[in-house]
Amino acid sequence: MSTPRVPPLPLPYPEPVQAALDRIMPAGVPPLALFRTLARNQRVFLRLMAGGLLDRGSISLREREIVIDRTCARCGSEYEWGVHVAFFAERAGLTAEQVSATATGDPTAFPVHERLLLQLVDALHDAAQVSDELWAALRAHWSEEQLIELVALTGFYHLISFAANALRIPLEPYGARLPRPSDGTRSRPASPATAG
Repeated sequence: MSTPRVPPLPLPYPEPVQAALDRIMPAGVPPLALFRTLARNQRVFLRLMAGGLLDRGSISLREREIVIDRTCARCGSEYEWGVHVAFFAERAGLTAEQVSATATGDPTAFPVHERLLLQLVDALHDAAQVSDELWAALRAHWSEEQLIELVALTGFYHLISFAANALRIPLEPYGARLPRPSDGTRSRPASPATAG
């Protein structure tokens, strides 16, 4: 990864920033480089933290993480994908194969109804639309309230991925790394519709 474009905010943090970091970071874990960088613009940082969707919502932790991981992978945000995999994959009950599939787009790693989540993310990423057929399939498994949350979650993590990528946030040492082909080059995450 290239040199970060904006240095993280140094200690001591302003009180509102410190309070937000204390709320969102687990005890004993240093604040993420992404958060410390965004905090250079206190207003943006605090608004993003206020608009986060990592609380107990209308969808399960597992569904949330499938959507976040796929969104970050489609955006090529190794930073955010890796942080989410490190913090949440095990708690969400995602197998190693399923974690990898959020990046490769292999729908066979997931039960049929969860494949719809990958399709939703890909449709929004590729076309900023959801077909009537896909919407009807989603409605068979998720309520209107849940579908609104799933769409908002996808959009929010596009924003987070854009920030991590554009600001060139350095990877966290504990973060997972996006799967790479055996030749060591970076592959573009596949869409489930095109995955073999």
